Amino acid sequence: QVQLVESGGGLVQAGGSLRLSCAASGRTFSFYSMGWFRQAPGKEREFVAAISRSGGNTYFADSVKGRFTISRDNAKNTVYLQMNSLKPKDTAVYYCAAKVVSSGSYYYTPINDYDYWGQGTQVTVSS
Repeated sequence: QVQLVESGGGLVQAGGSLRLSCAASGRTFSFYSMGWFRQAPGKEREFVAAISRSGGNTYFADSVKGRFTISRDNAKNTVYLQMNSLKPKDTAVYYCAAKVVSSGSYYYTPINDYDYWGQGTQVTVSS
């Protein structure tokens, strides 16, 4: 019912920055709580960041706290992940995810809470 398309990944040196974007289809974007996850080769997919429907409530994994920020523009049906001070350990495929919610300003961290997923975008951080 909803399609998510990530973009903005690429190759960056350690200490550099990237901004990922996730564009969502449909007219109900404001009813989606959004999240970013990542998966490195040989590792489980892990939570990175989440944002509530209105953008007023955010949460970050300890591994990225203070370096990454998540934001959304509901008028553009887009969620962003600004990644600063990137480290080689941040290298992974980054996935955008959407959870349909009817009320509240909550964020969600479990993978299984999310209803829709994008195809992912590769982020590679060199030493």
